[in-house]
Amino acid sequence: MTKSLQEIVHALVPSSQEIPDAAVCGLTLDSSQVKKGDMFIAIPGTQFDGHDYIHQAIDSGASAIISNGRDVGNLPVPQIKVANPRRAASIVAAEYYGHPTKHLTVIGITGTNGKTTSASILTSILTQAGYKTAQLGTLGLIADGFDQQATLTTPDAISLQKTTSDLMNADFSHIVMEVSSHALDQYRVADVNFNVAVFTNLTPEHLDYHSTLESYYQAKLRLFTMLPLESTAVINESDPFGAKMADKSNAPVIPFSKGNGNAIHFTHFSNSISGIKGRVSAGQQTYSIKSDLVGAFNGENILAAVSVAHALGVEKSNIETGIQNCHPIPGRMESYSLISGATAIVDYAHTPDAYEKVLGTLKEMSGNDGRLYVVFGAGGDRDKTKRPEMARIAELFAHHCFITPDNPRTEDPDQIAKDVSVGFEGIAHSNFRDREKGLRSALEQADTQDFVAVLGKGRDEYQEIMGKRIFYSDIKIIREYQ
Repeated sequence: MTKSLQEIVHALVPSSQEIPDAAVCGLTLDSSQVKKGDMFIAIPGTQFDGHDYIHQAIDSGASAIISNGRDVGNLPVPQIKVANPRRAASIVAAEYYGHPTKHLTVIGITGTNGKTTSASILTSILTQAGYKTAQLGTLGLIADGFDQQATLTTPDAISLQKTTSDLMNADFSHIVMEVSSHALDQYRVADVNFNVAVFTNLTPEHLDYHSTLESYYQAKLRLFTMLPLESTAVINESDPFGAKMADKSNAPVIPFSKGNGNAIHFTHFSNSISGIKGRVSAGQQTYSIKSDLVGAFNGENILAAVSVAHALGVEKSNIETGIQNCHPIPGRMESYSLISGATAIVDYAHTPDAYEKVLGTLKEMSGNDGRLYVVFGAGGDRDKTKRPEMARIAELFAHHCFITPDNPRTEDPDQIAKDVSVGFEGIAHSNFRDREKGLRSALEQADTQDFVAVLGKGRDEYQEIMGKRIFYSDIKIIREYQ
């Protein structure tokens, strides 16, 4: 697809400024991916600065450059200088692909935990209702006819606009997408037209990036302040940050809550290892809920999905059947029955809040006779402040904890383990430099009625160690014990 430079950058330059004539055949943020006729957008990053690669991009055939105005010498192609290249990338991507999200119903879900599960439940509901629906997030793109490719929770602005354009051209009508705080802070979704925005919850996370909880909250808030007036905000009123977001939302708010009768809520709720049952009240409508999902926290995810579907006018029968048809999400409270009579639970939980929800649920289910073993670690080169808190919470519920590496990246696994261990007050824990050995030790100790919670990596099939991805799968090991 070829468009003129004038077509796609007119919003970036004053009307009085003449835009040079150039043909643009594509957009890229990666100088190594430049093809003849592409526009290269130079982004200053934490490790690399795209401005250092402008000449390389031109040598590869770039027809135009967007930069922050840094002096890179005279260029043989047009250069559009902007204050914020990330913001510019979103604008030109939307212009280049023709603002596809204006022709779709887009639901964006943000929050620390629950995004993927809420998105999966809602996608099941909308599909049941007959809408051709795509899901985009941690699990990659899930859409009939498209390859499921795992990527960032929210892709970069160019990839996102291209994906939504492809979905529009394939006659999809709805997209349910996870929206990360990084994506909001980096303007990846700044030109996405959201019909509904959802807030699940907010607890400390990504503080290595955002520095403070307030900064993290402000990034999440951006999704609700950018909403068009005709859209809808669906907000978890049970979360302390929910009320603050509701007050700041640019769109009308539909609240859901664990216990407030004025919001969409459960009037009856039961939870067991076999799933969730209950009734949800939404104004004058009541929904009967039956779900394979486990845990009280998944009750909130169901409420989020019901609230969106209710706001979109989906019929009651489709909401109820869609929830029932949504099976456990890979890597989210994923259950494996073992030969020993124990149960292994695999979950991506990697925050103190997620630990409390998952382990609290399993402790309750194990009862007085069962023991709970917890296998976990902390990712390297990420927020270090949560490490001892993860240990503190795990110790509250566990019979024994097994500390293992979880993507140490460039950090020393032994140092990460020490940082984690600071949070323990008792002695019911063991450190393993090899995650496989730690996991096997837990599985071999577990017996009838016991649970082994394997946290952090979920369905990942790798370990990141010193810049390399090495094959590793918790699930592959667990299956040897079935």
